[in-house]
Amino acid sequence: MSVRQGLTFQRTERLFMRRMGQVERRLLEAMCGRRRLLPLVLMKLPCSLYCSLWFLLLLGAGSTLILLQLPHLSVMVQQQTPGTNSDFDTGNPAEGDVAGGYDTAQPLENRASFPTLHPPLPLLQQLSNSSPASHEDQAARPKLHFLEDILDSAGGGGGGPQQRLAQTQASRRRVLREVCAKYQPSVANQLLSRRQVSRVYVEDRTGLLYCEVPKAGCSNWKRVLMVLGGSATSPVDIPHDAAHNANRLRRLDGYDRAAIAERLHDYTKVLFVREPFERLVSAFRDKFESPNSYYHPVFGRAIISKYRVNASRSALRTGAGVTFREFVQYLLDVHRPVGMDIHWEPVSQLCNPCLLRYNFIGKFESLEEEANFLLRSMGAPENLSFPHFKDRNPLAERTSSRITQSYFAQLDSMERQKIYDFYYMDYLMFNYQKPFKDLH
Repeated sequence: MSVRQGLTFQRTERLFMRRMGQVERRLLEAMCGRRRLLPLVLMKLPCSLYCSLWFLLLLGAGSTLILLQLPHLSVMVQQQTPGTNSDFDTGNPAEGDVAGGYDTAQPLENRASFPTLHPPLPLLQQLSNSSPASHEDQAARPKLHFLEDILDSAGGGGGGPQQRLAQTQASRRRVLREVCAKYQPSVANQLLSRRQVSRVYVEDRTGLLYCEVPKAGCSNWKRVLMVLGGSATSPVDIPHDAAHNANRLRRLDGYDRAAIAERLHDYTKVLFVREPFERLVSAFRDKFESPNSYYHPVFGRAIISKYRVNASRSALRTGAGVTFREFVQYLLDVHRPVGMDIHWEPVSQLCNPCLLRYNFIGKFESLEEEANFLLRSMGAPENLSFPHFKDRNPLAERTSSRITQSYFAQLDSMERQKIYDFYYMDYLMFNYQKPFKDLH
């Protein structure tokens, strides 16, 4: 190699070294000793070996860069994974809890999908690490052995009312388990947050956990819990306001982590549900067709302001007179002017049945019979029966299937379909039939 070729090579090598990254430069220096020896080494190599060496060096440097960047790439992928990360308002206003910004409406094509659970507190690591089978074992372990005892004592035959009710419970748990396995198979790996147990009331004397579902007998259930806990002697003596605002009942999210885990494992977990359309109409009639100092100014004014054309000054000021169609428009709006409320929030999100694995799933349609069956089976006092009175708006007819049909007749088929999609998981989980034939 001539002197001119050597000088040209050195200039080329310096230019290349300046453009190389730090990692490649260190690799070359490590292989060739010191940087000043690199030209001498390369000048002694044949051209083919020289090209091969540079190719291998560049390949190794590129591989090293990829390995170094893998952790950052994984973080980017996790951050870009689609999901719902909702913020919740867990305060307790006078009439109900409002989850600001929490959107439960699902598009038609995604109606069967569960929303991603929001980032949880590390409350129950031992439960979240369990397999689905172990969760089911835990659900059979608490104080509802009486269901199995009733079936065994009846010998599996026709039996009486107790066996029929026990078989009904077994069937409801099976349906719920199948729906959860199909639509939320990874729930067993989820950590449990305080938000997810915030609607669960605790009765320590009898070992009972009750998830409050408004418009499904929750007022009378609170009365029963007060009697079981010793703060009242009879449910019929407890006024409506006392049952909701002065009940001294503890919620599960008020306990520490270990106490929450212990109660979820050992206590009987109870849930009572209601046909979703009927529950929705019941909530609308109660909150918007009767005088209400909370829902009219908070919800009514916002609904009228957004959805009523040429609203009167009086309606905008008071919030009274919301129509059922306006209420439905609010419910289905992904940009609601005011947040979700527990009185019409889907039970599938309010009580997290796939995560909590309830032992007893009652229905409002047979509320008294099933509630008394549960109380007797748990050893409640013989003089304690589930109350059947309606103390809120007692002169108004109780919302029935017939009344529900009349309200939904005010809507067109598309609006009915969207509401059905909104409550789709409730219909699946609790095995309610479609209320209209044109629903799909």
